[in-house]
Amino acid sequence: MSPAEHRLPVAIVGGLCEGARRAAIGDLLHSVPGTVVLHHDLSAGPNGSVHRTIRDLNGPVSSGHAPLVNDCACCALREDLVPELLRLAETGTYRLAVVELWDSVEPQAMAAVIAAESEWLALTGVATAVDPALVLPCLSNGDDLAEAGLAAAATDQRTVADTFARQIEYPTVLALAEGDETADDADHALLAQLTPTARQVRVGDGTLAAALMAGFDHEAAAARQHPACALLPQEADEHGVATLVWRRDRPFHPGRLHAALDDLVCAAARIRGRFWLADRPDTLLSWDAAGGALCVESAGPWLAALPDAAWEMVPAERRIAASLDWHPEHGDRCQHLTFTAPGLDRDNLVSLLDSCLLTDAEYATGPQAWKELSHAFDELLDPVG
Repeated sequence: MSPAEHRLPVAIVGGLCEGARRAAIGDLLHSVPGTVVLHHDLSAGPNGSVHRTIRDLNGPVSSGHAPLVNDCACCALREDLVPELLRLAETGTYRLAVVELWDSVEPQAMAAVIAAESEWLALTGVATAVDPALVLPCLSNGDDLAEAGLAAAATDQRTVADTFARQIEYPTVLALAEGDETADDADHALLAQLTPTARQVRVGDGTLAAALMAGFDHEAAAARQHPACALLPQEADEHGVATLVWRRDRPFHPGRLHAALDDLVCAAARIRGRFWLADRPDTLLSWDAAGGALCVESAGPWLAALPDAAWEMVPAERRIAASLDWHPEHGDRCQHLTFTAPGLDRDNLVSLLDSCLLTDAEYATGPQAWKELSHAFDELLDPVG
């Protein structure tokens, strides 16, 4: 047989909410005959070891250990997971392989690994299992994963909040399973506002399997996460939970924005978007905050800063996103930040953000003068050592 005839459908299920994830896995095992589940336990990852189990509806099929390659959880999974999936595909025994990610593993990297083996494997869906009652507690948890016993490697410096945020924002499917506490309308409103493009299905209602076998475009999913063209939350206000979309076409004063960071980061449970600093006119900057912690990074140049000849090398999604923000003078340079939280203080937040922009007098001095403003973000964006 050719590889195409052996092509094994593969679905990914992950999430920090372990109870919800296990419920989702149980749903798939019972609803899709011929399902096999692969799981790599990284609880011993900081000590350099990974434990693999493979099971089906009848129980364990096999197990084994793999070394933590280069102190990197993703490397270890790639080195051990792919060969196991390919072996299962060659047997032709199973109808569906489900990769159950360990608690803090993020689905995006694993989706790319599996999609790269398209000759033998067909990535059909990616889901994060969520207990809606735990969304706000997880987003508010600024603890390091190591402190929570969830680090995937000794060098893992992520926090619970930022890991959870990426887990729910990447997939096309959210598998909802309630735990001991019943979620209220505000919990569901928060989850819906944070993940407007994801399909929500309830574990146990018979829809999860179909949702995870509908197909998955990992390139489109990655584009949705790129700061330049991310599909960010929309304006909303429901059940006491609100999302503010703040857009402006004037650069930030780096000194005033830096001074306001503490107040801005604490203003919402989740903040995402792209922004423009006056002293860095050609650099598209990403803003990513959850759990009271902020990450600002360069996401490359604004399209307006590129020569025309370079545009053909830019993905279509990026060009489309830029066209929506295009300004006759500044091009795609803009401020586009979203703030989501229960009890969001919109008026004070907008006032604070607006006060960080260049004043009319500062703006009138022009781009060359802007470059001489204080370089307050140098330590964040260009750390030494």
